[in-house]
Amino acid sequence: MRDCDVLIVGGGPAGLSVASSLSDDVSSIIVHQDTEVGRPVRTSGGSFLSDMNRLSIPEKYYQLIDKIYFHSDNSEVFFDIESDKMVVLDITGLYQYLASLSDNKARELILAAKFLTASRQSEGGYISSIRTRNNGEETIHSKYIVDATGWQCAVLDALGYGTKPSRMGVGTEYEFVQENYPMNRAILFAGSPVSSGYGWVFPTNYNKIRLGVGVIKPDTDDSPREVMTALLASGFLDKLGVKVPADFEVNSGIIPSVPFNKKVVFDNMIRVGDAANCATPIAGEGIRVAIEQGRLLGAALSKTIDENAPQYLRDFEKAYTAKYARDYKIGFWANQRIAGYEPADWDKSVRRIGKLTENQMIQFLRSHFSLRSLLRTVFLHLKRKLFRQ
Repeated sequence: MRDCDVLIVGGGPAGLSVASSLSDDVSSIIVHQDTEVGRPVRTSGGSFLSDMNRLSIPEKYYQLIDKIYFHSDNSEVFFDIESDKMVVLDITGLYQYLASLSDNKARELILAAKFLTASRQSEGGYISSIRTRNNGEETIHSKYIVDATGWQCAVLDALGYGTKPSRMGVGTEYEFVQENYPMNRAILFAGSPVSSGYGWVFPTNYNKIRLGVGVIKPDTDDSPREVMTALLASGFLDKLGVKVPADFEVNSGIIPSVPFNKKVVFDNMIRVGDAANCATPIAGEGIRVAIEQGRLLGAALSKTIDENAPQYLRDFEKAYTAKYARDYKIGFWANQRIAGYEPADWDKSVRRIGKLTENQMIQFLRSHFSLRSLLRTVFLHLKRKLFRQ
């Protein structure tokens, strides 16, 4: 039986950040289901430059964006971004960089290993079972266990603390070389070409673009593959200056899209990243949050273990709730409304976005809602309601 202080299930940005932030005297094992960190790619990788700088992410792992376009059937607006610029992340490179940050730690990374189950021991700690690449089963004893399995919430489910989310964002993305595409421009689009979802065009720092579509399940019965097929047949991409070649890579992923839940600490089991629903409810970008919360959790676990003081984990949970609860609740309300939009609604929405300042638009994408913006939204909602009457 293997033994460690902290078992981390999941080798994405959250799990890797937990491992890299543990103190040198805390041992950890990461169990990752894929044969390589960062592959396959399961996210479009949108984020913000200010967060990358704050998190000390080297610039070689992202493409800078300073223009963003919003499109619907009959509306189009664009912004030159000067203050809080956006980025598109090199997912494989970034994740492998995050893995390298803990190379000098008491850390073991087990690739191509499937987490099977876990049980709480009466004397404390957990016994977990994994299946390795040669189909053998191994057991791991750990004092603490971190669920960083994303939407699968595998550890949470195994220990009976919760289940997989019932509502999810599901996306498919084509990645290919696009000649003459401005590599500083991102596009977000919605309407009849993607009638049951939304779409995006993101440039990368390795001279490819990512054309993606996403839907919310079970709000729609359509799959992202069906939405992509309809988009390619619609002729709408000509309007965006995008031509899909015969040869392209396919990325796909799932993120939870459920109400905010402040409970992330369950005795000695903690969930983080998408397992804690960290993806922002408006734009669905959660990598920066996963890295930040993973690092904070790693520091809290180190203090908890070193001082035998569980208060550090309780403080971690309180800080997480204080930072994200209000914005995520408001953003989820907006997410539910947007999911039911018709093409005419998207035309109006894009026109409303065009009336925002650059900062207001960025804060909207961040799912960050100030009191002033909330009061403005309520006023406009009441105004429209009274006008209809």
